[in-house]
Amino acid sequence: MYDTLHYILGAFSGGLVGLTLGLVGGGGSILAVPLMVYVVGVANPHVAIGTSALAVAVNAATSLSHHARGHTVRWRCGAIYAGAGIAGAVIGSTIGKAVDGQKLLFLFALVMLVVGGVMLKNRKAEGIPNAQCSRKNAAKVVGFGFGTGSFAGFFGIGGGFLIVPGLMASTKMPMINAVGTSLVAVTAFGLTTSLNYALSGFVAWGIALVFIGGGIAGGLLGTGLARRLSGKGALTTVFAALIFVVAAYMLWKSWAAL
Repeated sequence: MYDTLHYILGAFSGGLVGLTLGLVGGGGSILAVPLMVYVVGVANPHVAIGTSALAVAVNAATSLSHHARGHTVRWRCGAIYAGAGIAGAVIGSTIGKAVDGQKLLFLFALVMLVVGGVMLKNRKAEGIPNAQCSRKNAAKVVGFGFGTGSFAGFFGIGGGFLIVPGLMASTKMPMINAVGTSLVAVTAFGLTTSLNYALSGFVAWGIALVFIGGGIAGGLLGTGLARRLSGKGALTTVFAALIFVVAAYMLWKSWAAL
């Protein structure tokens, strides 16, 4: 079904995904799903979603280890957010499998545009350096976590592009900490979603393996860049720009297929 070119393109695409996960904590699945469909050539959108969810989860775990060494991860917040989101991811992914694949990609792109606009609007916000999760904001973190998990499962994504703004909104932590912390939840959401899709036979294991290999290398580079761009809103601007470019491309491609 897949030849050597598919695997080469899969490794290259994985490198791009790993780079964005390390750089902005999100964007891995924003890139992974369209790359899997339009570059690697996975024809079935549901297989592309299931395979990318697995690859993104493993790549996110790798990038998380890099951020942990840089002390940018708020573990308690990540655990609470991920715990609340797993339930949402199970529900969302179950519903997502029943929706037409091309319509799913189109809706995904529309959500991306909204989130990108919000992030760009708030790019100057510096956040509270020592922000933590406590009793005062726990309910808010749980609410954002469950909502993000539902979206992540429905669209078959790790959810980083929603988790990062969700963490910033619920805890007021700086972007660099939201990026590192988000990878806890991205890993959990991705594994939950990919398991659900795998049970229905929607994972191409060989493509996932080479995608992961490329992502490990890209993640190392992305984490280093994130530390350099963490000040003055540069990281947030890069994050939003990435969303707009890929969303526009996905809207164009999926609209033609509807």
